[in-house]
Amino acid sequence: MKIVCIGAGPGGLYFAISAKLRDAGHDITVIERDPPGATYGWGVVYWEDLLDTLYRNDRESARRIRAESTLWQEQVVALHNTDKAYLGGYGYSVNRAPLLAILAERAAELGVRFQYETAVDDLAEFADADLVVVADGANSRTRQRYQEQFGTRIDHGNNPYIWLGTERVFDKFTFDFEQTPAGWIWFHAYPSAAGISTFIVECTEQTWRGLGLDRLGDAETRQLLEQIFAAPLRGRPLISQSRGKPASWQRFTQVFNETWRYDNAVLIGDAAHTTHFTLGSGTKLAIIDAIVLAQNLYDQPETALAVKEFDEAGHTALRDAQIAARSSMAWFERADRYTDRGAVEFCYAMAGRHGIQRPWQYQRYLVQQNLLARKSVRLLGTGQRWLRARRRGEPWR
Repeated sequence: MKIVCIGAGPGGLYFAISAKLRDAGHDITVIERDPPGATYGWGVVYWEDLLDTLYRNDRESARRIRAESTLWQEQVVALHNTDKAYLGGYGYSVNRAPLLAILAERAAELGVRFQYETAVDDLAEFADADLVVVADGANSRTRQRYQEQFGTRIDHGNNPYIWLGTERVFDKFTFDFEQTPAGWIWFHAYPSAAGISTFIVECTEQTWRGLGLDRLGDAETRQLLEQIFAAPLRGRPLISQSRGKPASWQRFTQVFNETWRYDNAVLIGDAAHTTHFTLGSGTKLAIIDAIVLAQNLYDQPETALAVKEFDEAGHTALRDAQIAARSSMAWFERADRYTDRGAVEFCYAMAGRHGIQRPWQYQRYLVQQNLLARKSVRLLGTGQRWLRARRRGEPWR
């Protein structure tokens, strides 16, 4: 089968890997408009369920991704950096640049070809392909050209946010909310590479304009944010440039498509659907798309039917995640409604933003604010990590 993948992000690369693993005879070319190694943003987060999936699908790339990843334990939510509350759990994070390098290297090992610095706007260029996998992100040019055929709807979140890095290494997944004369502004941060953490700043439109962030340049923006978050940053600088140009303020792009297929093309990942970054599931969903589509093509000899099944089942499977993501985004757009509470109550409200919490969950949460209880939870998490690593045949880290 002749397959063209548009976009060398996690979804496109992992589809190429997954399809080749199932049928080495596939002729697969990945086309990317940027040069090799170019990427935006900093780290992405994932959890054990995705790591299990990666190991089941392709042990070799999973092993490399885990070796490049950083473990974080616990979540801490702070008001003014002093009043703090804690949530249990742990996860992993990996910088986008090494993640993409690992996936591109693995795809090349399996015989996938690459065309970098090549822009694609018209699917007609690939009329001779059996399948065109459109994986060029939330701002997909290909999808935009055929938005009527895909039934595309684009909405934008209300809050401005900016994706930065910092030399301050956070060992916990950290939320910090600070009050300024213009209103509340906050960040969430997590370790993503040796000596570097991802640092995402968000606020309401009113606060953003009130602080002058709509007018400030890159250096002035970083300087102001370093002043606001001086205590949690501990004097460490913020880093703006991750691909040769400064980061810019954005509003989250919500992508909806009535169908993910048109002619010989299929959308996957953020080109097909997006979930708010506070859910931390965008990369996971792109990889799941890639695996499911590759497996459908392997199981179903009729390509059109395989893609149809992927489209229909995918929309159904995604529904709950999209509802949770919209709820999460809406909660942060109204976060200042909860900031008159102490950190313990505020943190519990944030943790329950996806749905109703039961009374026993609140009691368990209160117990976990105790240091000894938190240590016990971390010890339990270490045991779970050891057990899952052993089941995967993964070296213990």
